[in-house]
Amino acid sequence: MNIGLFTETYYPEINGVANSVYMLKNELEQLGHTVYVFTTTTPGAPEHEHNVFRVPSIPFALITERRVGLFYQPKLAFLIKKLNLDLIHTHTEFSLGIFGRIMARELKLPMVHTYHTIYEDYTHYLTHFKSLDGRAKAFARVFSKVCCNTVEQVIVPTEKVKELLLQYSVHKDISVVPTGVDLRKFNPKLYSKEEVMDIKRQYGIEKEDKVLLYLGRVSKEKNIGEIMEAIPEYTAYRANIKFVIVGSGPEMEVLKQTAEILKIQDKVIFTGPKPWDNIGLYYQVGDVFVSASQSETQGLTYIEAMAAGLPVVAKKDKCLEDILEQGWNGYAFTKRSELMEGLDSVLFGDDSVTFGDNARMKVAEYSTENFALNVLKVYEAVIHRDAIAKQREEYENKKISRIFPS
Repeated sequence: MNIGLFTETYYPEINGVANSVYMLKNELEQLGHTVYVFTTTTPGAPEHEHNVFRVPSIPFALITERRVGLFYQPKLAFLIKKLNLDLIHTHTEFSLGIFGRIMARELKLPMVHTYHTIYEDYTHYLTHFKSLDGRAKAFARVFSKVCCNTVEQVIVPTEKVKELLLQYSVHKDISVVPTGVDLRKFNPKLYSKEEVMDIKRQYGIEKEDKVLLYLGRVSKEKNIGEIMEAIPEYTAYRANIKFVIVGSGPEMEVLKQTAEILKIQDKVIFTGPKPWDNIGLYYQVGDVFVSASQSETQGLTYIEAMAAGLPVVAKKDKCLEDILEQGWNGYAFTKRSELMEGLDSVLFGDDSVTFGDNARMKVAEYSTENFALNVLKVYEAVIHRDAIAKQREEYENKKISRIFPS
């Protein structure tokens, strides 16, 4: 099968969509398929990439660490028409996604779309006044509905997102396919104790310190401030605690100011972004993964953390229902007291050692191999449906031509 993947973000960028598309390409190729990726130019991208085509891009005005591709590229369109694609799979609703839609229509190809992002959780980037936020959220819901209702099949990573799209009045078939994680990359055995200690020494983390780890985008919707606000109360009776934040984003300076206001600069460590190829090592710095985000479609960082042997203590959210078992591999909280109780259990409780082992067991099913096989099943079903529809259309056209000969 020849497959075209259209995405605004791709390796070496570090985010859920880029990782998902990168892994999907690699795994489908392992299964014998030919996969082409159409994406944006990205600083630091490899000079030579197999079947990856990049269009000129500019930083997205509202989220400067993200890029958006320039619109329709005639030369690339000419090339795509020669690739004999069987199916187009878009991973963005914006310029590259629109380009993919145009090519699918011109080539009369079936089209699958993965809805990765709950846009109504990101409207604060567009509106700076609460009075406008309701309208922005309403527009985000309509925009999402239109994008999903104009393809043959929609893929979502969790039941949470499927339920949301049904609320938006999306009527197309929706398949739930959890994004896979390269579990091997996060295996604790890959990293020596000395490597981990070197990182800890670099940031002034003592051997006896317990590390709360957040890894990901540093932005308002991730709600990192809620964890920070609990630190003064928690460290009042648990002194040897460090909160390590790995990543970058528009909320970085705000959180640094928050740390100063709360007088916890010595407890909170900002490492900045780290190379994706080395990210597994940074998970090993943590003793527990923490998050207060409720904007996740799947929560890939939760799965990565568990694969690295970390229990998760996170704010209750539907995306956690399939991966977090209360009191077994972590805790979900709704209020600060539950957050601190969960941290106490996984860090200082009698069963603290087993939480990490349980976490690794839980995510074994989220392999990249399973992910690709499940996506492939969707492709095959869509192509089969499309073939039947074309046969029916040809039959109807022949019947009409017999009745009304030209």
